[in-house]
Amino acid sequence: MRTLVLSCSRRSFLLGGGFTAAGLLGSSFGNSTRVEAAPIGVWERDSIPVDENPRSCRPKDPLATLIEGNQRFAKAWQQSNQATTMTARTDAMAGLWQRDCFLSSDVLANGQAPWAAVLTCADSRVSPEWVFDAAPSDLFVVRSAGNTAFDNAVASMEFTVSALQTPLIMVMGHSACGAVKAARNDAPLTPLLEQLVTPIRASLTAGDDLEAAVKGNARFAAKQLTTRSQLLANAVTKGSLTIVASYFDIHSGQVTLL
Repeated sequence: MRTLVLSCSRRSFLLGGGFTAAGLLGSSFGNSTRVEAAPIGVWERDSIPVDENPRSCRPKDPLATLIEGNQRFAKAWQQSNQATTMTARTDAMAGLWQRDCFLSSDVLANGQAPWAAVLTCADSRVSPEWVFDAAPSDLFVVRSAGNTAFDNAVASMEFTVSALQTPLIMVMGHSACGAVKAARNDAPLTPLLEQLVTPIRASLTAGDDLEAAVKGNARFAAKQLTTRSQLLANAVTKGSLTIVASYFDIHSGQVTLL
């Protein structure tokens, strides 16, 4: 895996400004001041840095951190499934968010530095902040039915990579995806829904079942990010960005890399 490694003093990070690589997006998103990057490190559970800033919570290995967070979620999710009362179910899920790094609202009001971006489905059962046991400001999330690389999704990923230096993009499909189901059958759809499923249909392989189709769609969307964006393709080539595809199984709560 290619991981973005940054070095410089935390004190050099200027709150309220967005990072622009070689001026990219510099004039397109308002007050976009170039900043120097703080170190990507791990946080102390019982201490808060004096110079607390949005980068204080960036992990050294974003992908491993996502997977570890999902493992915590999946364990709680499965314990919740086994509960016999609503109180027990609530208690099982209440164990999450115990190992996250939480920044104050004073810091978050002035800037953000998400360490991973997630392109996933709008399905109500698929919330990345839950699925990866992530705190506010950790994830830059784009959601649309079928998790396709539509125009605004690609543009949003360009923004988080160039303006916020986000080093990881995960495209996540999920079990029982309704948008992929719609793309696989011939039922009439509204004009806008037809537009939505068109890129999903482009990813389909004859003979695949729904699970294979969902996984293929996630892989296809991940490839489309660099096919449709030179900025993202350059970042991958340079080694400052990693793009992965994954599959979330709703029943088990587990995310599998594809």
